Amino acid sequence: MTEFASHDLLYSLSGFVVGLLVGQTGVGGGSLMTPLLVLLFGVHPATAVGTDLLYACVTKSVGTVVHGRNKTVDWQIVRRLALGSVPATVVTLLVMSWFNLSSHGGANRLIAGVLGVALLLTAVSLVLRSRIQAVAARFSRGGGPPRHTAGLTVATGAVLGCLVTLSSVGAGALGVTALLLLYPRLPAARIVGSDIAHAVPLTLVAGMGHWWLGSVDGGLLIALLAGSVPGIILGSHLSVRLPETALRMILAAVLALVGGRLVF
Repeated sequence: MTEFASHDLLYSLSGFVVGLLVGQTGVGGGSLMTPLLVLLFGVHPATAVGTDLLYACVTKSVGTVVHGRNKTVDWQIVRRLALGSVPATVVTLLVMSWFNLSSHGGANRLIAGVLGVALLLTAVSLVLRSRIQAVAARFSRGGGPPRHTAGLTVATGAVLGCLVTLSSVGAGALGVTALLLLYPRLPAARIVGSDIAHAVPLTLVAGMGHWWLGSVDGGLLIALLAGSVPGIILGSHLSVRLPETALRMILAAVLALVGGRLVF
């Protein structure tokens, strides 16, 4: 803990900047915060992932309250996703505990590699978001979603649960992209709201599991939240004034560079 004490101000500033970007673009929390902690501050990857998961849980809870009040959450979709993600998260945590991945020397390479791949996938999903929406719209006119949408949603939740538990990345951009394909007729606001709501139980279970594994730093978590909460509020207000497409492309470029650095 003492090693982070002198960096509290920088952590809060980082939380503010990330919160600002998340408020403007709707994604980028885990995609930016975790690599920022690993590459800039030298935090152990497992600690960065675990701390970021609880950080995301708090911030996503605030977003869920807002979306819930605006009735932009499809709770049936949330339940389907959670039915797959929560068990997958628990299994992933048990595997991490069994192989002692939170402290083993090979954990750095494993988590950094998974994180890098997740960042690259997130960047691609951001760049192709408009095309994915267009394909989903054409698919919807051609006869609607597949008959096994419920099962595919549970499977999507399972994949996200594993990926988010290992890297803290994927619940945002990847989750929204998957839901766009699975539910092409659903309004975009409800897709985003449902994805944010699902991230709460996912990041809570994963974050508490990382806490149990000893890979969460409480002081770091508080410092990040001190900056991110006002950042998200400000970013939400600015989102109506700034071009979201340009911000999404900038974010995608940053994620691709960071992801490539971690993978290669």
